[in-house]
Amino acid sequence: MRSPQQLVDDGPPPTAHKPWYRGLMAQVVIAMALGVAVGFAFPGFAADLKIIGDLFLALVKAGVAPLVFFTVVMGIASAGDLKKASRLGLVALIYFEVVSTAALLLGLVAANLFGVGKGAGDLATGADASQAPPAGEGEHGVTAFLRDIVPDNFVGAFSSGQLLQVVVVAVLFGVGLLSLKPHIQDRINSGLDVVSEAFFGFVNVVMKLAPIGAFGAIAYSVGTSGGTMLLALTELVLQYWLVVAVFVFGVLGLVCLIAGFNIWRILAYVRVEMTLVLGTASSEAALPGLLKKLTRAGCSKQSVGLIVPTGYAFNLDGTSLYMSICTLFVANAYGIPMGIPEQLGLLLIMLLTSKGAATVSGGTFVVFASTVAATGNLPIEGTAVLFGVYRFMSMATAFCNTFGNVVATFVLAKWCKEMDVHKVRRALADPDAFLAESESESESEPDGTTLPAPSRTSPTTVR
Repeated sequence: MRSPQQLVDDGPPPTAHKPWYRGLMAQVVIAMALGVAVGFAFPGFAADLKIIGDLFLALVKAGVAPLVFFTVVMGIASAGDLKKASRLGLVALIYFEVVSTAALLLGLVAANLFGVGKGAGDLATGADASQAPPAGEGEHGVTAFLRDIVPDNFVGAFSSGQLLQVVVVAVLFGVGLLSLKPHIQDRINSGLDVVSEAFFGFVNVVMKLAPIGAFGAIAYSVGTSGGTMLLALTELVLQYWLVVAVFVFGVLGLVCLIAGFNIWRILAYVRVEMTLVLGTASSEAALPGLLKKLTRAGCSKQSVGLIVPTGYAFNLDGTSLYMSICTLFVANAYGIPMGIPEQLGLLLIMLLTSKGAATVSGGTFVVFASTVAATGNLPIEGTAVLFGVYRFMSMATAFCNTFGNVVATFVLAKWCKEMDVHKVRRALADPDAFLAESESESESEPDGTTLPAPSRTSPTTVR
């Protein structure tokens, strides 16, 4: 057995290579494949498996709101002063608005080119409106939007299901923390850090159940939508996935190129989390892992703590694509003309309704139904036409939402000089070796065999 000094000289012992089937990504992929098979072979039984996916997402959601709160607060606290935090937040919001608008415009252009919904009038007329979520739940507008982002009380923000409320409370709490004396800030920061780690531990345990949750969710989707409705709307689903791919590898790829990143390397670094998002059709499922991985890669705690949670409320690129394409689908299916003036008005409505959409599966559909109702001239019962295949489209939506925020974190952290560029290059060059090395260093910290992490109040940056 090597002595502590030998550990310092020689580095941590080599990590044993785990069999491929013990990796979370492999297990989720296998579970998804089994879910598809069960859904087609036993559709009645598969429909009852919905509860498995729902329970898994409920467990994840239980830990997400506290994690977002602590991450945002710690991100603001790591800035050291309010001016620095405000600058990063302002740049992030401008970026979010520009990219989200680009997603809405791309969706409208693609919907017009493909002619989505044309020829589906008979299907739309026969739809059962009772299948669609009630539109009243998603009432939107400037007044409603402002009212919804402010919670009635501190605890209510965590039970409301509105992630945006948690972000607002966390920002105010973090700003208040910066106004305290330094020695008090340090004591509070230490306590928050400990509690935050406890919640990460809770979510890590829940993540062990990810393959089971993905199996139930996929089996239910295929079992309930694998028949007539899925076949009738296959064209729309394929077109939507194509548009999402164009946005991810075209628009986001261009953003990465401008910032000096390779989008394929970024995707490889977070492939486990993105596979989980595809399996559960939920952005929240990947949030805990992304918060830890992006910080490990070399993005400062401040940038990760501010950009990722805020992006989950304001940077929903997949939701923007879904809303623009599917709203025009309803209009075309019912023969309602939508010229350029009407589509520009629709764009303005969607710029409001797309903000703060729920990040769990189903939230985008509720907001979509609300948008259709807000237009005043589109039938809300038309949303039922898309309800049968929503699950298949929501996988692409959640993937685009989540990966869009990953890209935003890397890009904004670099532009705002909140990044260890050398460390990021190592992480993206060989993700597996980098993560294995990071885990080994983390495990050896209690023995004092690794160098201490950078101070929370002095994030590592490259200028």
